[in-house]
Amino acid sequence: MKDTEVDNMVKDWFAATSRHEWRRLKQDPYHQIEFIVTLHFLHKYLPEEGLILDAGGGPGRYTIELAKQGYDVVLLDLVPEMLKLAERKVKRAGLRRRVKQIVEGSIEDLSMFGDATFDAVLCLGSPLGHILNQARREKAARELVRVGRKNIPIFASVISRLGVLKTLLIRIQHEMRYAKHHLTVGDYIPGAHGEGFTAAHWFLPEELCDLFEAQGVEVLEMIGLEGLSSHFQKETNRLYKDEEKWRIWMEVLLETCTHPAVVGGSEHFLLVGRKIE
Repeated sequence: MKDTEVDNMVKDWFAATSRHEWRRLKQDPYHQIEFIVTLHFLHKYLPEEGLILDAGGGPGRYTIELAKQGYDVVLLDLVPEMLKLAERKVKRAGLRRRVKQIVEGSIEDLSMFGDATFDAVLCLGSPLGHILNQARREKAARELVRVGRKNIPIFASVISRLGVLKTLLIRIQHEMRYAKHHLTVGDYIPGAHGEGFTAAHWFLPEELCDLFEAQGVEVLEMIGLEGLSSHFQKETNRLYKDEEKWRIWMEVLLETCTHPAVVGGSEHFLLVGRKIE
């Protein structure tokens, strides 16, 4: 399949699912974990103030949260429908002064921004994973690094390749014939490798590290975003009903989510890096 066909497929998918993407991180306690753990590490590494790029930020869930905390934010996304929804959400939250720009664009081409423009760069929810061409992923990583100042934090989260294989076992065994393809290649095209999602590349942790280290980024931490709760959606949602047990479990998750045995097996994982060149 040609790159342009893949790009259009991805754009059409997210145009049709923009409202779902806004709700996704809040739809139930299980999905909230990805949001909670991501914010925990944003708070750990972000500067006290500054201008943040939320690249591929969709409807602006992280943009709005960080703007509420006093950061200036630029939201960039490929999909106009996502940005229209973000505009409404930002306006409703009364944060237009903090959200400096809401712009349409690709993480592969950030030429609208000069070198060393931002005090932190976010690429969350796997925008990198919807680029199937390796050279283009490298270009996107290069652009994300370029627009950040020296020593700034860079955050990138993706969908885990090993996590996808666990999903095959738990939820979609009828697509098990694609398991070896997912393991060895990591690319997914609807129809050719299953149904139910748009074109995507699933990452191994070392693959994401290599991608950013090649661009002069020091990897500080790798985090499994669902952690030990990954793929235990019913059990996690049931636990949430007991406030004390939930508090204990969240403490356990945050203490274990950086363990190498946890990172790759989560549905999503997060790289936290520092630009050193």
